[in-house]
Amino acid sequence: MRRELYVGVMSGTSLDGIDAVLVDFGPAIAGRPCRVIAASVIPFSPMLRSELMQLQQPGEDELARSARAANALADAYANAIVDVLNRGSVAPDDIEAAGVHGQTVRHRPEESWTLQLNNAARIAERCGVTVVADFRSRDVAAGGQGAPLVPAFHAAMFGGNAHRVVVNIGGIANLTDLPIDGAVRGFDTGPGNVLLDLWYSQHREGAYDRDGAWARQGRVDPRLLRVMRAEPYFSRSPPKSTGRDLFNGPWLQARLAEAAGDGIARAPADVQATLVALTAGAIAEAIRTHCAAAAEVLVCGGGAYNAALLDALSAELAPRHVATTTARGVAAEHVEAMAFAWLARESLAGRESSLPEVTGARAARVLGAVYHR
Repeated sequence: MRRELYVGVMSGTSLDGIDAVLVDFGPAIAGRPCRVIAASVIPFSPMLRSELMQLQQPGEDELARSARAANALADAYANAIVDVLNRGSVAPDDIEAAGVHGQTVRHRPEESWTLQLNNAARIAERCGVTVVADFRSRDVAAGGQGAPLVPAFHAAMFGGNAHRVVVNIGGIANLTDLPIDGAVRGFDTGPGNVLLDLWYSQHREGAYDRDGAWARQGRVDPRLLRVMRAEPYFSRSPPKSTGRDLFNGPWLQARLAEAAGDGIARAPADVQATLVALTAGAIAEAIRTHCAAAAEVLVCGGGAYNAALLDALSAELAPRHVATTTARGVAAEHVEAMAFAWLARESLAGRESSLPEVTGARAARVLGAVYHR
């Protein structure tokens, strides 16, 4: 059986590390276009994570710091590629390409630009593989948001004989609407894990609230939730996309300060519970408004493993069936990296992979810049 191998590499808005997958696009299995052969997770070093976090906001000597961070990222991406190839017992010459998204540090489509730190040439030199990178800028140049880019892959993997919505909960949450008939649509719904992780790391030990256990100790604060839900982004019509440029520490502190006008002291666990309600509620409201006929919701990304968040989303969306993509045979933590392997394949084939209905671009475009081995 002939294999057609690609690597997908992704580091998302959560800034927790790098996911790499080795994907086979050989003959379809169970009606799906690809399957994962091996996977690797490479955590960011504390120093690199701290620098990437700081580069999300304006600061001193940004040009040099960004260039140094891009080189460090490229080395980490290269290590992830080498590791996943070793896990799959595959040589660099055996793969067609690696799709490497880079790390988004600013996203300003309203100003016609988006910035992902990366050094694809350095990765190609270190690994001896063809690298496809810079997936977003062509769509932005065509008048689009440059995000989300995964809906076309979601359609290939999960489209079928039922109206489904795929929800990716990374740092930012986005959805893909997959009607049985009609155009695929998608957009960012708002914060996913970004505020949850931020608040948790400020008040507890560790980077994230495992299973939402701490959030379950708190109670949802109705006033704080109303204040946060008043954010204009939530009521904007698609196409739309967002990131840490908007949903960040200062945004949360401003809402906490506004809610504090009632004079009530808020327990940190109550704030965490309210942030779960904010994320779940924003996703659910987006589905009710824009994908009302959907019968099934499939969740992927790191948020798929937050039991408190999944319970809240299930309650909000009842009677729709909510499940993770893992339950449908595709590991939730692999989906986004798989998407960039797929996007790399589309790029090398010269096929358009952007969806104007999703991003708002003038027309579909071939995405990605190619750095040959």
